[in-house]
Amino acid sequence: MVELVQAGRSPAELSREFGVTAQSIINWVGQAAVDAGKPLPRKDSLTTVEREELVRLRKQLRQVQMERDILAKTTAWFAGRSDVTPNKSSDS
Repeated sequence: MVELVQAGRSPAELSREFGVTAQSIINWVGQAAVDAGKPLPRKDSLTTVEREELVRLRKQLRQVQMERDILAKTTAWFAGRSDVTPNKSSDS
């Protein structure tokens, strides 16, 4: 599709011919430009590799935040238990 647009065919024409929305074709052309190092003037001009890394890093961040929250709750629970006292050694 991208090559057809670059060859001069319009996204609307291709949309009718292939049953894909014109906006999808426009998005593909824009992403191909970004991947080729020729970003279009958009605020989210990330390459496919950068976008995949962003997804991976966001997933990793959610995991680390969940682990941090679990540790914080566990620490608070142990700190709030008054029936647990450390054994003191009488080796003096």
